[in-house]
Amino acid sequence: MLDRGGETMLALITGASSGIGRDFARVLSEMGYDLILVARRKTKLQALKKELNTNVECITMDLSSTFHCMELYREVKDKDIDIVINNAGFGLFGEFSTTNLDKELDMIDLNIKAVHTLTKLFLKDFQKKDKGYILNVASSAAFLPGPLMSTYYATKAYVYRLTEAIHEELRKEHSHVYIGALCPGPVHTEFNKVAKVNFQLQGLESRDVCEYAIKKMFQRKMIIIPGMTMKLSKFLIRFAPESLLLKIAYHIQKKKE
Repeated sequence: MLDRGGETMLALITGASSGIGRDFARVLSEMGYDLILVARRKTKLQALKKELNTNVECITMDLSSTFHCMELYREVKDKDIDIVINNAGFGLFGEFSTTNLDKELDMIDLNIKAVHTLTKLFLKDFQKKDKGYILNVASSAAFLPGPLMSTYYATKAYVYRLTEAIHEELRKEHSHVYIGALCPGPVHTEFNKVAKVNFQLQGLESRDVCEYAIKKMFQRKMIIIPGMTMKLSKFLIRFAPESLLLKIAYHIQKKKE
């Protein structure tokens, strides 16, 4: 995809070494985008770079550090980025009283603080240009309480609500800048292994999720929910009392063991 008088467009993707982030890179590269790919695993980033046909810059960085988020922004802020996809994140399964506190704090730093920091920094630049796209990868977990994955669910609810609020602020300003949240259900990625869960629901293919998300992003959809199962679930949730949702969520989570 070319714009700006024939110049190639540029997208930045965090958490790009595997799963959804990696497939976002593949899809956008096929559309003609140059890429800045950010992740902790250098070897996987370099392997991905070799399979892509557009210009790719790989930055090896742990974004759970706010300092590193600021460092990343300073490194790329003058590159005239068109799309920012905040995808980096992970989950953790278990009862809140038994899960590892250090891992949970790292999760909060990555799933919340990194998304918050990069969104704010790039949003300001996009507002000055009055153009640009920010896609924050949340989850269908944002729609429910999450017993047995309480911290993860809470982090995704933060991303979901933050994105909604910013979207409305931009709408009121008649801004041409876009921000939206991708809220998929189970997806076939490394997430299951990292979180140590086994989803009972049939997962979507990562590539399909990314293609759908990019399509809806360019249509300026605020909340992007791939798959009819999750769309229907989101609709039905509004009619259920909180106590019932908690029981359902616990039952679903328990099956992941």
